[in-house]
Amino acid sequence: MSIKTDQILEKLKELTLLEASELVVQIEETFGVDASMPTVIGNYTASPEIIEKEEKIEEQTSFDVILEEVPNDKRVPVLKVIRNLTSLDLKQAKEAITDLPKTILEGVSKEESEAAKQQLEEAGGKIKIA
Repeated sequence: MSIKTDQILEKLKELTLLEASELVVQIEETFGVDASMPTVIGNYTASPEIIEKEEKIEEQTSFDVILEEVPNDKRVPVLKVIRNLTSLDLKQAKEAITDLPKTILEGVSKEESEAAKQQLEEAGGKIKIA
């Protein structure tokens, strides 16, 4: 190390925990960095936020089927599919296709969501699974 970095290191050793914490905040603000400790995975470094996001993606076991769009000429076929997939009465099903986007099924398995998506798309609806 250089003499300058050795001197800085010695000064840092003299700081209290509170002073060190304040220094970290000032460094983050001054240089626009995040001093959070990164986590090493394989040959690359990932921040804790990235790891958490990846874990959430892997953990998803329930899905929502969201109806985003229904062309006017496909409203009746989509309405029939919605009534078959859900326990909605005719009035509720009509509201579901007029007030879009609308969640048609909540918390279903991947297989159920894919089957519902296929049925609704075949009837003419535009579907998103979340």
